Amino acid sequence: MDHQSFTEICLHQLKMSGVQKDERLVVLTQGNERLDYADAFMAAGRILGANMYHMRLPAPPVAGAWAVGQTGLAAMPDAVEALKNCDMLIDCIFLLFSPEQFAIQDAGTRILTAVEPPELLARMLPSQELREKVEIGAEYLARAKVMRITSPHGTDVTYKLNTYETVAEYACTDTPGRWDHWPSGFVFTGGDDDGVDGTIVVAPGDVLLPQNMYVRDPITYTIEKGWITDIRGGLDAELVKSYMEAFNDPRGMGMSHVGWGMNPNAKWHGMTPGEFPGGMGMEPRSFYGNVMFSTGPNNELGGPNDTACHLDIPMRGCSLFLDDEPIVIDGDLVVKEMQMERG
Repeated sequence: MDHQSFTEICLHQLKMSGVQKDERLVVLTQGNERLDYADAFMAAGRILGANMYHMRLPAPPVAGAWAVGQTGLAAMPDAVEALKNCDMLIDCIFLLFSPEQFAIQDAGTRILTAVEPPELLARMLPSQELREKVEIGAEYLARAKVMRITSPHGTDVTYKLNTYETVAEYACTDTPGRWDHWPSGFVFTGGDDDGVDGTIVVAPGDVLLPQNMYVRDPITYTIEKGWITDIRGGLDAELVKSYMEAFNDPRGMGMSHVGWGMNPNAKWHGMTPGEFPGGMGMEPRSFYGNVMFSTGPNNELGGPNDTACHLDIPMRGCSLFLDDEPIVIDGDLVVKEMQMERG
């Protein structure tokens, strides 16, 4: 994407995020990554009369496993203080789950993460309609006390919902202290620490993230009182177990967030060979009617588990009930107020 086109979609984003004249915005990058994002956001912000800054961290050491919550800002308290004093941070390195992000949000800075490829950002631009529908979904979820998920493949799991807040992601942020991720379009919460029980069967065609791969044979998770007690299946199950064991942290067997996707512009098939554009998989997290469960940390919701071992697993064809009311049936949203026309 050329600079002018990239600037135009960033301008749309900043308008959706309520950027005003004289606000202070910082674009955060690392090493040589996403410098074109900084250029485009800087240009877009100046059009709106914002005071624009670019903070560029040193390149990270050689990357290993995806360790959420570990950032280059951890050793830079002065940089964190500077980010606390801006109105909006555009995070192009992925700070989510980190103590540094929590501190910046607590100071009132709103944060937008943007690490997906520009072409995907353009196709999944935030819209007022998406925001309204996702907020309706969040209202339903916030009222619920019990979530049940089933599937034809054998999933039958119950989440008790009495502890953690509900989060709405609609790809823009205009509220002090709020975080969002562009692109997105889903709602989620967390089960009580000891309140998740049952079986989840991850079926062929479901997605493993951060592995960025489709499941080929079923993976069966047994969950008791909020903890995974058994993972069974073929090669994919062995890959998941090996990945989790590499962190050497038993807290990786905890249950993280859970919710459903609502973005009609997100495509399930976008990760097929030759089509996956890169990034960290926000499109499969967001596709319309998916039910996604996650393992590992729940500190994003205020919970005690801050393990770096994290998987997100969007599933197709599931049914999801809130206090016995159907929300998703066989992979389709059935609440009229949440429905959107799919492209």
